[in-house]
Amino acid sequence: MLRWWRAPWWALAIFTGAKCFADNPILGSRRLNRAGLHAWRLKAAHRLAWSRRRRLTAAIPAGWRQAFDRDGFVVVPDFLPTATFDRLRNALLEGQFDARAQQQGDTVTRRVPIGPDLLDAVPELRPLLRDRRWRGLLAYVASTKSEPLYYIQTVAGGIADGPPDPQLELHSDTFHPSLKAWLFLTDVGHEDRPLTYVPGSHRLTEERLEWERSRSETLGATGDRLSQRGSLRVGLDALAGLSLPPPHAFAVPANTLVAVDTYGFHARAASDHRTIRVEIWAFARRTPFLLWTGFDLLSLPPFAKRRAQWLTAALDRLDRLGLAKQHWRPAGRKRPIDF
Repeated sequence: MLRWWRAPWWALAIFTGAKCFADNPILGSRRLNRAGLHAWRLKAAHRLAWSRRRRLTAAIPAGWRQAFDRDGFVVVPDFLPTATFDRLRNALLEGQFDARAQQQGDTVTRRVPIGPDLLDAVPELRPLLRDRRWRGLLAYVASTKSEPLYYIQTVAGGIADGPPDPQLELHSDTFHPSLKAWLFLTDVGHEDRPLTYVPGSHRLTEERLEWERSRSETLGATGDRLSQRGSLRVGLDALAGLSLPPPHAFAVPANTLVAVDTYGFHARAASDHRTIRVEIWAFARRTPFLLWTGFDLLSLPPFAKRRAQWLTAALDRLDRLGLAKQHWRPAGRKRPIDF
C-alpha cells in the first residue's frame, strides 16, 4: 500500500511511452489488460505512427517507403560515395574518444556520444547528419522529425565471461514504433553476429494483437525479466503462428545503412567465435501518442547535438542519488576499433 501514492503517475503513464508491466500496477494489471488496456495502447500508438508517416513520405524515395511498409526495414548499400565514406571511416576508426561500455552476457557494447566535441574532432560527420536522404529516411521510420540520438558504437561479442547475451533472443523493443539505424563502418559477415529482423513484424496484425493481449494479462506477475519490462521475447517456433517468416540476417559490407522499426522482432545472431563491428548508430523513440511530426524543442540545433551527452550526465547523477541505474560505465579513451 505504501507504493500507491504513485498511482496518479502510474495512470498518466498510460498516455506516454512507458512500457514496464512489472513496475506499474496499472500497465501490468491482469484485469485491465484483459479488458483491453494494452490492446488500446497498441492500436492507438500504431494508428498515430502510420498517420505521421503519411505526412513524411515526400522526404524519401518511393522504393524505400515501399520496402519499409512491407518489411519494417530499409537497406541502402553504398550509402555514401566511396571517397567520402573512406574519409569518414578512417577518421572515426583511427581517432581516440572517451567511451562508455555495457556488458550483456559475453558481449560488450561500447558507445561514444556524437556531440559538439566529436563533431569538431571529426568534421566529416557533419555532412552525413545533415544529409537530406539520411534525415528523411530516419524520420519516416521513426514516424517523427525529432532528432535521433547518435553514437559511434562498437559491438564486441564473445570477449567476456557471462550468461548468454539476452540480445540473441528475438524481441520487440517496446509496444510502439520506434527507430534504430546503423551505418556500418566495418564489414559484417554471417558469422559476425549480424542484426537479424523478422520481415513484416512491424505491422500490428490481428494475430500480433491477440498474442500481445494474451501476454499482457500475465506479465505483471510472471515471465522473463526483459518481457516484464516491456521488451517482449518471442521464440522462433511462435513466428509461424503469427503468420511471420524466419528472421533475415543483415550480413552486409561497410557503408551499408540499415534502418528498422524496433517494434518488429529483431536480435543479434549467434556466433561461435569472437567478433567485432563498428557503426554509426541512431536511436529515436518519442512519446507515441502525438498527432504532430515535429514541435520538439530538444531537436533545435543548440540542443539536439548535445542531448546524448546530457542524457549520460543525467543518468550519472540519478545513479549517484540512487534514483536510477546507470548501466553505461566509463571505458576510457580508445579507438572504436580496439578491444
